[in-house]
Amino acid sequence: MDYGKTLHLPETEFPMRGNLPKREPDFLKFWQEHAIYEKRLQKREGAPKFILHDGPPYANGQLHIGHALNKVLKDIIMKYKTQNGYYTKYVPGWDTHGLPIEHAVIKNTGLNRHEMAPLDLRARCKEYALKCVNEQRKDFIRFGVLGDWEHPYLTLMPHVEVEQIGVFGEMAKKGYIYKGLKTVYWCPHCETALAEAEIEYKEIKSFSLYVKFPAVDLTCHMPKNADPDKVYAVIWTTTPWTIPANVAICANENFEYVWVKAGEEYYLMAKDLVDETMKAGKIEEYEVLPDAIEGKRLEGLVFQHPFYEARKVPIVLGEHVTLEAGTGLVHTAPDHGVDDFNVCMKYSAWGLKPLGTVGPDGCYTDKVPEYQGKFAFDMNVPIIKRLAELGVLFAKGSLRHQYAHCWRCKNPIIYRATEQWFSSVDGYRQKALEAIDHVKWIPSWGHDRIYNMIRDRGDWCISRQRVWGVPIPIFYCQKCGKPIINDDTIKHLQKLFAVEGSDAWWRHNEKELLPDGFTCPECGGTEFKKETDIMDVWFDSGCTHQGVLCTDPKLDYPCEMYLEGSDQHRGWFNSSLLTSVAINGYAPYKAVLTHGFTVDGEGKKMSKSVGNTVAPQEIIDQFGADVMRLWVSSADYQGDIRLSPKILKQLSEVYRKIRNTFRFLLGNLADFDPAVHSVDYENMTELDKWALLRMEQVYETVTEAYENYQFHVMYHAIHNFCTVDLSSIYLDIIKDRLYAEKDDALIRRSAQTVMYRILDTLVKIVSPVLSFTAEEVWMYMPEIAGKEESVLLTDWPKAHKEYLNVDLEARWNKLLSLRSDMTRILEGARKDHTIGHSLDAAVTIYADGADYAFLSQWSDKLAILLIVSEVKLVEGTDLAPEQAAAGEDHTDIRVIVTPSTHEKCERCWIHRDTVGTDQEHPTLCARCASVVK
Repeated sequence: MDYGKTLHLPETEFPMRGNLPKREPDFLKFWQEHAIYEKRLQKREGAPKFILHDGPPYANGQLHIGHALNKVLKDIIMKYKTQNGYYTKYVPGWDTHGLPIEHAVIKNTGLNRHEMAPLDLRARCKEYALKCVNEQRKDFIRFGVLGDWEHPYLTLMPHVEVEQIGVFGEMAKKGYIYKGLKTVYWCPHCETALAEAEIEYKEIKSFSLYVKFPAVDLTCHMPKNADPDKVYAVIWTTTPWTIPANVAICANENFEYVWVKAGEEYYLMAKDLVDETMKAGKIEEYEVLPDAIEGKRLEGLVFQHPFYEARKVPIVLGEHVTLEAGTGLVHTAPDHGVDDFNVCMKYSAWGLKPLGTVGPDGCYTDKVPEYQGKFAFDMNVPIIKRLAELGVLFAKGSLRHQYAHCWRCKNPIIYRATEQWFSSVDGYRQKALEAIDHVKWIPSWGHDRIYNMIRDRGDWCISRQRVWGVPIPIFYCQKCGKPIINDDTIKHLQKLFAVEGSDAWWRHNEKELLPDGFTCPECGGTEFKKETDIMDVWFDSGCTHQGVLCTDPKLDYPCEMYLEGSDQHRGWFNSSLLTSVAINGYAPYKAVLTHGFTVDGEGKKMSKSVGNTVAPQEIIDQFGADVMRLWVSSADYQGDIRLSPKILKQLSEVYRKIRNTFRFLLGNLADFDPAVHSVDYENMTELDKWALLRMEQVYETVTEAYENYQFHVMYHAIHNFCTVDLSSIYLDIIKDRLYAEKDDALIRRSAQTVMYRILDTLVKIVSPVLSFTAEEVWMYMPEIAGKEESVLLTDWPKAHKEYLNVDLEARWNKLLSLRSDMTRILEGARKDHTIGHSLDAAVTIYADGADYAFLSQWSDKLAILLIVSEVKLVEGTDLAPEQAAAGEDHTDIRVIVTPSTHEKCERCWIHRDTVGTDQEHPTLCARCASVVK
């Protein structure tokens, strides 16, 4: 006769067998067909809003693991906030303009952008962007992220572009937009200006070059007895190709400079850098002349450009000159350095200005006739050779250092002086800094990071020399040359853009783009030319607070949160803050949460070339999206987040334990109706009350973790609760009453009541993370009145403070500590084959004083707690035999484990002296015989 009670329901009734990669799409289909996202919003209609504005990823290529980390973090927050009663409309977005997409189209098609009509290239770019949006959208949905996927926002959408040029127009009206000549980051391969946020730094090997500039006019500073033809200023540079653009030498007015004599030549350099410079020149014999010269007294001394006899090079003064490397005299080429440009502007009365030596393609112009048409970077060696031939190469070496590269084509960039459109940050910098103080930064160091960036940043270069983007909506009067932008021009363009999108700029001529009868406000001219540059894509995305948040009444501005990687302090957080403050005076967000970057298991940056990347699609195909989501929740995202196959294997094991906990709870609630069988708290055993106590403590920890966005705390709390409190203690202990007691026994119904309450709480609090698994659990939970059709429509569980009994907790902490010691001793007895299963054991505990008094309160329950057949408690450790084992945490107790001498009950496996006392069931104990009768 089979007296066992099955642990799980039959497979046909209750799958819960894992296989996430195949089963998860069924739940996606369920959410879509039953409009769960829409029902969430309907349920919270009129409630307080929690709007998280989605930072738009680029519609370019496949998603990487960083995208998964970001989107899942957002989804966890939005699901939790929904459960907590907030209206949480989530509109996903994409950045669909700019260099990344135009570059990809050109690369994939092999087309020459210079030979294509702008509208043709724009059409190709739009087609590519929309294709990528559709592909990425499928993946985001597969991650289990709920949102308005049918109506995302794209920066190419007309209503978004309309608001963007409105922001530009408002900033121009306030005087925050201007066109000027400045040295900016320039990518010669992409042929466009770049913003700071579009720069990546990589290590390169550069030349370390010391060059002699012959003296021309030193007034009273000529060294005594020196041959004027053998007197030089020595400069240092790592970019030989910029030597043709040199117009000055820069010194620091606070340094001391000296003349150094070596042979018949005299060299001017900073006193503190003499030894280093002479060592570089491999000159061992030299003399430092007395009478150091203050840096400020060098201003105006004139030297000769090493190449061009007609170009005289004066010494100017600048604070950017340091003693960290070089000679203390800085080669100054305003075409190719921000500091160089700025210092030359201070001396513009001396005729110092950019020369236009390098064109948009990175090749020398006719200003350098001997190298015209040559790519500047290719000319380092020829220029060094020429310096050597002219006898002005003092020293040559190399060094490794970090150098700026283009974010898109990955090639080194140059600095190039060119006319660009800028936003004058000085006009609203102070307001931006004040706005930062009113934002909650998570983690808190985000405040200082962006504050310092805004405080120290220069003017924002917002023009790009491309065609795929939103045009800079400015016209030039053909008569007076003045740039024109005002309310009339912007409003007229907005009407056109609302219908045709920004293609209208290229589709129509100037007369059609301007209001009827428009004349120049300056001179009355009637002929105009439109600007050919487009806006920086960071300006695109930085204006979406207007194009998205302000155009949808279901959203909010400012919104509750922006959430992106920590690199966005100089990217999207930065551009969004500046545009919002510039036009409205405050930040577009109330809180900003940042996360780190994904690295491999050893903490190294992920790279396709290294082969240490882990794609989200691969994780889902092998483990399922819930394991990936569990990884997101497990990491402290404030730093870099590690991911590797080994880590995923460990997480899949954690997931299996959590899932098995759910399976056990569900499998033992098959005959439980919460409305009929629930047992009142007062009638429960202490063990049951302890389980509810632990559930409530975990509930509080998890709730606080969600509130503080500390998801790793939630992960550890859930993991430990499932594996320790439930699996190793509570569920293990109550198996006997679940399987062996009568179906409707009070003690069994009490355990089922507790399991149901734990299950109901647990499934809800894990659902923001393990959404697929929680949905499956929810489908198989006992039916009750008012049960939601999806776990994602449930409210956050209510607190049960009545479960938090301090005295109960203290008693059980001590009892479980003692149990832990005894369990370790039992495990030892199993290993040395004294017993097989723990139910084969008879345990004798020897204790004194407080330990004996405490344990004696539980004497009739110790066997149940230890899951053994019998326990004998003896007062007096001195009575314990020599072989008795001592506890680790409770060294005063002694324990002896021996095989039970009683017969084993065939049904409950407990060895009892009542086995065989019932003649009808001779293999059963009295309890089991009573039950089966």
